[in-house]
This record gives sequence, structure tokens and C-alpha cells, in this order.
Amino acid sequence: MKPVDRHLADILATVRPLAPLEVEIEAALGAVLAEDVASPVPLPPFDNSAMDGYAVRAGDVAAVPVTLPVIGDVAAGDDGLNALGPGLVTRIMTGAPLPAGADAVVPVEWTDGGTARVRIDRPAPPGNAIRRAGEDVRAGDVVLREGARIGPAQIGILAGVGRRRVLVRPRPRVVVLSTGAELSEPGTPLGAGHIWESNSFMLAAAVREAGAEGFRAGSVTDDPKEFMDTLDAQLLRADAVITSGGVSMGAYEPVKEALSPLGTVTFEKVAMQPGMPQGFGVVGPDRVPIFTLPGNPVSSFVSFVLFVKPALRAMQGLPAGPPATVRATVTGPVRSPAGKRSYLRAVLTGETVAPVTGQGSHQLAALAAANALIVVPEDETSLPEGAEVEVIPL
Repeated sequence: MKPVDRHLADILATVRPLAPLEVEIEAALGAVLAEDVASPVPLPPFDNSAMDGYAVRAGDVAAVPVTLPVIGDVAAGDDGLNALGPGLVTRIMTGAPLPAGADAVVPVEWTDGGTARVRIDRPAPPGNAIRRAGEDVRAGDVVLREGARIGPAQIGILAGVGRRRVLVRPRPRVVVLSTGAELSEPGTPLGAGHIWESNSFMLAAAVREAGAEGFRAGSVTDDPKEFMDTLDAQLLRADAVITSGGVSMGAYEPVKEALSPLGTVTFEKVAMQPGMPQGFGVVGPDRVPIFTLPGNPVSSFVSFVLFVKPALRAMQGLPAGPPATVRATVTGPVRSPAGKRSYLRAVLTGETVAPVTGQGSHQLAALAAANALIVVPEDETSLPEGAEVEVIPL
């Protein structure tokens, strides 16, 4: 059987980062930045007031209470030339440029709120309530580095440095397709011998959670021709394809039957449990990566975590490798077949991890109750309660 790490290495050696494209910043959410972004100006670009109040010379309000004449108002966005002489004050609003000659702002709460004359009851030291030009960002500073995932805050700083468009690696478009004559769409009556199809919903959600775009193509029967017809139709919108089911050793394995003759997809046994039957390769003229995962729900999900999620990171130009792990103490004994790396569903709480009841690869409810996977190495068949184990947080 093929080692887990080698299977992942083969996948990462095949997938490539998506080509960058320039998009409006509103469309950049979730994408990965493909350039360094620097600010052309300092932020703030000018000294301005951090509060509503009065621009003053600090020396004029050192001894309080003091009453001074108000010579005008300065609002946010004021583009006039404002200056302040000794013994005078100007009303100023939050964000308004500081008048020349002023070196402090007295918050309105420290005054009687006067408009012609104002009584100031507390001294304001130099620099009080002033946002200095460049105190956040200096002109030329890089505010975002290539490889940053763009979230709301990143879109905010892009707009804040005047960018309307930005170069990104787009979110991969991933088509998810389930196979099996026994599958019925949720919400429809359940016939004899049928189950409601869940894998494509689960995997499409996992794709979106991984920062890509997941598109459900529904499910097809066990007819290889139907599978290929559906796959061909979906390749036009796909940067990657995930299938579930149809890759085991028995009869009626449409994915294996349809793709094996192409010679570009390899089907192998990987030394893991759950999820031993795996397939990976490329399809179509654009050599779109295709992940053919097992049909049992837990096998399919674990395979996604181990193989597909790192590949999606690589396609976005992000560092990619095996899932991150933490160390924890297991609260009960665990078992694993010899020669296979096991991934046991568990609940991680602080520094302890408890295996959930029901480790069958079909037991989706147990997976839904878990928040972690205990990793049992290939050379271990059992670990006692209290053993320290590697854990993949989900």
C-alpha cells in the first residue's frame, strides 16, 4: 500500500497555483493576494483630531479653568487653510485637519461647550487627542504582503491606501460530484434500498470552508457513461473536481471504470483507515486535477482533510503540507490495524482527547460529534489510556 505522506506529496507535485488576475476590491474577499501592496501616502495623510472638541495651544490651557475666544470651526473634510494664534481656540470635529499653530485638542467633555467663548476645565498636554500624520502607515510602507488571505480588514486597508483593484490568486472553483444508484436527493421521498445523498453537501461545504468555491453537481448512478457525460459538462467551470464513491474493488465502480482508460488518473490503495481506496490525476484538455474519494462519508471527509485541503492551499499560492497537529493525552485506549495510519474521530478538550463512540467509516453522526482526529501511526496497533497522541484539530 502507498504511504499517506507519499500520496500527498504526489498530489502537491501535480497541482499548480492558479494564475493571478486583477479584480475590484469588492470581489477580492477570500482570495489570496498575489502582490505586495504599499501605501502611496502616509496614513493618516495629515495631523487630525481624534475627538470632537477644541484645537488649542497647550500652553494656553496649562492653568485652568480658563475662558478663551472661539474663532471658528473646522469640520472633517475641510480643505481650507486654518491657523491658530496665541490665546485663541477653534472648534474641531473628529477627523478634521489640525489648524497650524495648534498642538493639542481639548475634548468637548472637558469644557462648557461654548461657541463664541469656551470655558476649559482641564489642561491638555501637547499632542492630546491628535492623530499624527503617518502614525499608522508611512508613505511607501508595505501594508499587505503577497500570500495574505483577503478578509474584511484587508479590504479595508486596500481601500484606505487608495487601491480600487488588486492582483489576487482567485478562489479555486471546485465541482463536487457523488456517484451511486442508491442515492436520493435530500427532501425527496426515500425509496427501498436508497439513502439520502450527503457527501456532496459535506464536501462542497468543506471546500468553501477551505477558502475555495464549491459547486454541487449532484449525484449520478453507477453508469460510467453518465458519469463521464456529467464530468465533461462540469469541466468548463472547474479548477478542480472532487468525486465520492465508485473507486473500490467491487463491481459497479463507475469512476474507476470511466477514468482508468484515460491513463491520467491513478487508483491506489493508501495505507490509511478510513479511506484506503484513493484516486488522483488530471482530466480534460486543461488538465484539471481530480480527486476521486471513497464513498463512505467518514472516509470521504478524512480524505478531504488529508489530501484535498492541502492541494487547495497550493492552488491559492499558500504554503501547503500535511494538516497541522497538536499533542494531547487520550482518555481511553485506541486500536488500529497493523500497517495503516488510522484517523480516529474524537473530541479535543484542552490537552486531552476522547475518542467518540462509533468509528465505522459510514457513521456520519459520530463524525458530526467530533472536532478532531487522533492519528495512530502505521507501526502502532494499540495505544493505552493516558498515551500522548498526535491530534488534527478540525
